[in-house]
Amino acid sequence: MNSHELIESFGEFARSKNIDRPTMMSILDDVFRTMIRKKYDQDENFDVIINPDNGDLEIWRNREIVDDNSEDIWDHDKIPLTEAQKIEPDFEVGESVAEGVKLEDFGRRAVLMARQTLIQRVKDLERDNLYQKYKDQVGEIVTGEVYQVWSREALIMDKDDNELVMPKGEQIPKDRFRKGDTVRAVVHRVEVINGTPKIILSRAAPAFLERLFELEVPEIYDGLIVIKNVVREPGERAKVAVESYDERIDPVGACVGMKGSRIHPVVRELENENIDIINYTDNLELYIARALSPAKVGSMKINQENGRVSVFMKPDQVSLAIGRGGANIKLASRLVGMEIDVFREAIDYEEDISLDEFQDEIEPWVLAELKKIGLDTGRAVLAVKKDDIVRRTELEEEMVDDVYRIIRQEFADDEDLDDSTLDAAKNRVAAAKTTDEEAAVTHASATETAPEHTLLATEAASQDFPSTEEAGASSPAEPAQ
Repeated sequence: MNSHELIESFGEFARSKNIDRPTMMSILDDVFRTMIRKKYDQDENFDVIINPDNGDLEIWRNREIVDDNSEDIWDHDKIPLTEAQKIEPDFEVGESVAEGVKLEDFGRRAVLMARQTLIQRVKDLERDNLYQKYKDQVGEIVTGEVYQVWSREALIMDKDDNELVMPKGEQIPKDRFRKGDTVRAVVHRVEVINGTPKIILSRAAPAFLERLFELEVPEIYDGLIVIKNVVREPGERAKVAVESYDERIDPVGACVGMKGSRIHPVVRELENENIDIINYTDNLELYIARALSPAKVGSMKINQENGRVSVFMKPDQVSLAIGRGGANIKLASRLVGMEIDVFREAIDYEEDISLDEFQDEIEPWVLAELKKIGLDTGRAVLAVKKDDIVRRTELEEEMVDDVYRIIRQEFADDEDLDDSTLDAAKNRVAAAKTTDEEAAVTHASATETAPEHTLLATEAASQDFPSTEEAGASSPAEPAQ
């Protein structure tokens, strides 16, 4: 391979990798000078002239002519007179000689090595550029095309054909990618493995939800509304605490938008993830109450020293506070940064019976299913309709009937537990759900007493806001599934 072919092939390769001309010239010069140093031990008196556009390469060795008997004839920048006159007969002592060096003079192996070095240098530069590009974009949204889907991760190609990776754990569980799909995700982190950068994307990170709100809500993008905290159970539920720096702007209403116009695109992008938007406040007690929406909080005791909160509420609100699989209370705890324990208010507690007392008559797994939805006393079970228990647990109707029968027998002598009393308790639960669903636009806690919240709920009724299912966000009174 001659110099013309080497430089021309390298130039095409570098241009295909979007390497600019100055960088390409620098790489070529560095590689050829490395070849010179290997052959001549130094390159100080060599000139390397490269034209990558037409593939020209010139290497000149500059030396000063000295007398044959001089002590300096062995210096790298000196040449004896006799040797100089072989190049040009009329040379004299003291003149300078510029001798051309051809690429072939370095040997075939050195030329092939130079070619591989050039390609490797470009690849190293490409990897460095990729790392520098994405390390500054951590936490930002990027758009790419799905190139390959494997069991543990998906390979995404960006607009410059860079390979990005989205592990299964960083995907929303409902995501189903196919080759060619366009996907949006946030740059989660950038790792370097064996010198190669690995760009990891995420659709499950809280930052992805935060960036989506910035795209859909101009007030957030402009800084008028600030997202104080975001917690998620990807694909299931999320809680977002927002605060407005302009008292004229209701942050919750601004994020939801007219008839849910702003929150709709976010929910669709997140595969119908339920989103609770709450108003941030420095009042910790009120903040906790809002975080536990859709449940209504009766009272609470806050222990700042150990970071725990004991919340007391009516029996029919306990399952709402816990949520399906405990998701609601977990998210609320993460949102406020404290461990939340939920207890039933001690109303007529002396006349109630813990479900643990029925272990001899009811199988343990049945009791466990009831406790999962916040029912841990006999009266609490009887106050919930059979259809609700069947829907929210793994129990069959016949099993629920047996549970009702066993518990009723324990309360057979209780005058207060007649059919009308139980029906009234069930009706109160149903009425509470219906009332809360009608005021479910803001996703704020039902204990909210701020004037702006009351006004927003009134406006929601008058402006024909969509239902919870239409808006794609969960209601404060939505029963846990």
